[in-house]
Amino acid sequence: MIVSAEGIAIRYPGASREALTGVDLTLASGELVGVAGPNGCGKTSLIRGLLGLVPLARGRVVIDDRPLASWSRADLAQVVALVPQREDTPFSWRVGEMVGFGRYARLGSLSPMSRDDRRAVEEALLRCDVAELRDRAIETLSGGEWQRVRIARALAQEPRLLVLDEPTASLDLEHEMALFELVQKLVREGLSALVVTHHLNLAARYASRILLLESGRLAAAGSAAEVLRPEIISRVFRWPVTVVSHEDAPQIVPLRPDSPRRHYS
Repeated sequence: MIVSAEGIAIRYPGASREALTGVDLTLASGELVGVAGPNGCGKTSLIRGLLGLVPLARGRVVIDDRPLASWSRADLAQVVALVPQREDTPFSWRVGEMVGFGRYARLGSLSPMSRDDRRAVEEALLRCDVAELRDRAIETLSGGEWQRVRIARALAQEPRLLVLDEPTASLDLEHEMALFELVQKLVREGLSALVVTHHLNLAARYASRILLLESGRLAAAGSAAEVLRPEIISRVFRWPVTVVSHEDAPQIVPLRPDSPRRHYS
């Protein structure tokens, strides 16, 4: 088991309530798990808690059979690569340089790159469809291009666990699908992936399990068929939906408020 979390809770300083309360999560090697839920439900807080970026009020996290507290940041970066939801860069870097920064987890900031390091960077550039951008300054990139570059940098770390917080934000349809296809391919090769997403339908098609959060608590967990049920999704997202089936995966269809609520299979 690459990640095991039991009963984790997070309360930010000055907050009137916990951002996360009693959430359990397990993630095995070679598994893709999706985390979904409305805005402000605790998805990003869950990631921060799992990676030790905020202190836990309660609960326990184990990564690769070691308690989270026993990991140094440098050692953890050789196992886990995170693509955060937002990121600002104060300097002008070229795309190739930015992706190369992913190797620092293994090299240190002052060590020169070896042939293997350069191979990892080149492979990451190609996999994320940004190789032709290698000489572009990052401030000239579109939102979608910048997102793909950040994912390439994470892949250059050669992690065992890839954590993606809203990775398809600003991506067009082609690159949304290409990203999930890429992550699924990496998972089939043995990588573990935890993907926070608003795209319930993509999560249903690619994730082996889905965790659905509501107001900091676990609303449902299990296979897409178990979680993406119209009564659950309508309640959690406060909007009527129906569910259809496509390629054996449930797909959510939002309804007009006055539409009859039907379930189609």
